[in-house]
Amino acid sequence: MAKINLRTKEQRLEAGKALRGKCPRESHGKIILGQGNKRDVVKLIQAQNEDRLENLIPIRHGRMAQSAFAFFRGTAGIQAYDLAKTPTSGIVVQACGDCHLMNFGGFATPERKLAFDINDFDETLPAPFEWDIKRLAASFVVAARWRGFRPSQVRDMAVEAAASYRKSMRKRMKSGVLEGWYSQITIEDITELVGGSKELARSVKKKIAEAHERTHEQVAHKLTTPHKGLSRIVDQPPLIYHVDEKVVNQGVIDAFFKGYRETLSADRRYLLDQYKAVDVALKVVGVGSVGTRCFIALLLGAPDDPLFLQIKEARPSVLEPYVKGARVAHNGERVVVGQRLMQSASDIFLGWARGPKGRDFYVRQLRDMKVSADVESQSPELMRAYATLCGMTLARAHDKAGDAATISGYLGKSDAFDQAIGDYAVAYADQMERDYGTFIQAIRDGQLKTDLSRSQLETTIK
Repeated sequence: MAKINLRTKEQRLEAGKALRGKCPRESHGKIILGQGNKRDVVKLIQAQNEDRLENLIPIRHGRMAQSAFAFFRGTAGIQAYDLAKTPTSGIVVQACGDCHLMNFGGFATPERKLAFDINDFDETLPAPFEWDIKRLAASFVVAARWRGFRPSQVRDMAVEAAASYRKSMRKRMKSGVLEGWYSQITIEDITELVGGSKELARSVKKKIAEAHERTHEQVAHKLTTPHKGLSRIVDQPPLIYHVDEKVVNQGVIDAFFKGYRETLSADRRYLLDQYKAVDVALKVVGVGSVGTRCFIALLLGAPDDPLFLQIKEARPSVLEPYVKGARVAHNGERVVVGQRLMQSASDIFLGWARGPKGRDFYVRQLRDMKVSADVESQSPELMRAYATLCGMTLARAHDKAGDAATISGYLGKSDAFDQAIGDYAVAYADQMERDYGTFIQAIRDGQLKTDLSRSQLETTIK
C-alpha cells in the first residue's frame, strides 16, 4: 500500500502563516485598479451587456442608476477586473464571485427549516479567498454611505465583516471535515448573535414571519390567473412577459426539462415527474442579472398544487478572465456545483440544462421561503450586526469549500488583516462612487441607454 501523507492542522496553520512573507496582511489595504490607464468603466459595462436582451438593457441601466449602491450591485465585473491585480496569499477556495451584502439571506432547507446563507452563485468559481471578503466589505461601506451613516461607523462595518470572518475561521479550523459540511447558520444562531437588543430581535422575528409567507401558493396568487381550468402566468410587461412561441413553445419546454431532469438524482427525478410544466414566461430579476435570459416556469401536480421554478441563464463568471484554467464545459453546472459546495443546504430542485440555442441555464425553486435584508431601513447597530453575520456565513462557506486551517494561519489572531480590509473597502468605495458618476454622465451623453427619463434620472441622483 502506498504511503499516505496527511498534513496535520498545525502544519496547515503554519503553512498559512508562512504565506504572510510573500503577501503581508497589510498589503490588502492597497487599492489597485485593474490595468492602470486602460481602465474604462463605460467599456467594461458595455462588455457585460454583450448578448443580453436589447430591450432589457435600458432597465438594467435604470436600476443601476438608482444609487451608488445599486451601481455597485450591478458591477461585479468591474470589481473582478480590479481585484485581479490586488495582492493575494495564493489560498484558493470556491468563491462566490459576487459576494455583496444583498446576496445573503434566509431560505428553507430541504427539511423545511429556515437557514441563513449566501444565496447567489452566478459568478462562483475557484479563486483567491480574499476576493470575496473585499467585495463584501466594500458593499457595506457603499451601502452605509448611501444610508448617510457617519464615516467612523462606515469603516467599522467593513472591519467587522473581516474580523467576523477571521474569528469564525479560527473556530472552524478546530472542527473535522464532516462538521464543516454539516454546519449551518440557523435562526437560533442569529437569535444568539443579536443578544439582548430589542431592535435586532424584532428584525429577526419580522424576517421569520416574512419567510413563512413566501410559499408557492402565495407566488401563484400574485403571478397567475385561471385560464381554461388551469393557472397561467399573467403578463406584467416589461418585467414579466411571454416570449414568442417560435422561441419558447411546449416542444422547447419539454426538451429543456428532459435535459434538466437528467441532472437530478433518482429521487428528485421521481419528485419532478409528479409535476407537469404548463407555462413559462420571462421575468426580469435583480440588478446585475437584468438583460440575461431568466424565466419562471409554472408546474402543476394538480390544478391547485403549483410549483414555480426559476430557469436562469448562466453566463461565464466575471472572474473567469482572471483565473487560470477557469473555462468550464457548462456554466449551469458550474453554478450548481459551486452552490452545493458553498451552501450548507441547497434547493432540492437545483439542476442545469442547455437551451435550444446552446445557452447554459440552471434551475432552482422561485422564492421558497426566501428573505433578504432591508438595507433601506437598517440602523447602524443592525447593519453592523448584519456585517458580523455575513462574515460568519462567508467563513462557513469557505471552510466547506477550502481549508480553514491554512486560511486561519494566514489571517492570524491580530486585527492586521481586518484593518487592511477596512482601508481597502473605504478606498474602493471612493473609486466606486467616482465610477458611478462616470456611469451617470455616460447616460446623460447618450453612450448608455436607460428606461429613465431625463427628469427621472436627475431626481434619482439628487
